[in-house]
Amino acid sequence: MHNHRQGFFVQSVINFMQTASAHRTRHGRLNHPRRSGIGGALTSVSCSRRGECSILYRFHPQTSAGLIFEAPARSGRAFQPFDRNPLKNSKHPALASVALDARGWTQILSRYRAPSPARSIVELVITAAPLVLLWFLMWATLDLGYWLGLLLAVPAAGFLVRLFMIQHDCGHGAFFHRRFINDWVGRVIGVLTLTPYDFWRRTHAVHHSTSGNLDRRGIGDIDTLTVREYLARSRWGRLRYRLYRHPVVMFGVGPAYLFIVQHRLPVGLMRSGWQLWLSTGATNVAIAAVVATMIWLVGLGPFLLVHLPVMLLAASAGVWLFYVQHQFEDTVWAHDGAWNLHEVALHGSSHYALPGLLRWFTANIGIHHIHHLCSRIPYYRLPLVLRDHPDLDGIGRLTLLQSLRCVRLVLWDEGKKRLVSFREMRRHREQDLSVFESEKCSR
Repeated sequence: MHNHRQGFFVQSVINFMQTASAHRTRHGRLNHPRRSGIGGALTSVSCSRRGECSILYRFHPQTSAGLIFEAPARSGRAFQPFDRNPLKNSKHPALASVALDARGWTQILSRYRAPSPARSIVELVITAAPLVLLWFLMWATLDLGYWLGLLLAVPAAGFLVRLFMIQHDCGHGAFFHRRFINDWVGRVIGVLTLTPYDFWRRTHAVHHSTSGNLDRRGIGDIDTLTVREYLARSRWGRLRYRLYRHPVVMFGVGPAYLFIVQHRLPVGLMRSGWQLWLSTGATNVAIAAVVATMIWLVGLGPFLLVHLPVMLLAASAGVWLFYVQHQFEDTVWAHDGAWNLHEVALHGSSHYALPGLLRWFTANIGIHHIHHLCSRIPYYRLPLVLRDHPDLDGIGRLTLLQSLRCVRLVLWDEGKKRLVSFREMRRHREQDLSVFESEKCSR
């Protein structure tokens, strides 16, 4: 009877794996609410005398990553996943615990790095030209009613976001072959995006080298506290953090302050050399010259009526994109001892699966996990990576609707290994206190 149950369990899991693999073959990927991207073969099955079975299922053929499922055959309980990746949370469902060899992926992706100068020039032209055209069209239609101008501000902001993404690729040396061209294109664009290029490039490099590291937070990222750090703060400190994390501040007041005020100084790197001061100073002078010229051409009032909504919408959209790229429930944070650059790049960055039009305006920046694995890939080559390697499509995948739920995720729970909301943190704390009081009374 015991052997019969054991064999039934093993056969059931084998059937499940074969079905998943077949589904993967037919449809390109196996959808799952938390993760997808399964594909591989069953390699070994072993059972102990107590009736506990271990099934090793290896995934991507180009890596040695795998997943062990263990469960007592006699208990009738569902088997539990044990993730071999120490950075992934073992609470995830079986299919969500797939851990690819992130370092191996960087070697595979390196062949997509070479930019096409002609394609880059075309991308620059089809982004900058419509922005200029829409700007002057907004100015020309002011007499027809301001609401028409505000409607035109939406696509204009989209092109400004796209221009910033070109600046972003220049900062990574990904848009042209020569660094000299990348840097000067980035500096010119930085005048339009109110972003000092050389300063931003330095802080963004820090972001890439420290993303997900709990011991190296504070530069080029969104301030994120752990539950323990939040509870250790004073009442005023907690209030400040709550205000900072409020959507009105995070996506409204904050972006305006960041691009209009904070970027005027090398905040965070004030003592890092004269080059960063030169970057911000030269950008400020160029911005002042452009603004003065435009005010001379169209007048102060019309300039503000046209440019402010475009700039504010683009700033908010940019901060939102940066937010959802790392502030999602199953992102990865770890202390120095457990932190790994490649694993955090792959599993700590989201794949923001936007509709086609939004994906174009945001220059594929939603394919962020691949970007963090290999930042030298030009944005127009990122979809090719997903096409050639569909296993990467489901890692950290967020739809537009799912991303809206990320706004409430504000604290990193080191015990649960995921981001939680203030409400969830408070609920679990009350439950822990209740359990403690019950145990205290029972004594």
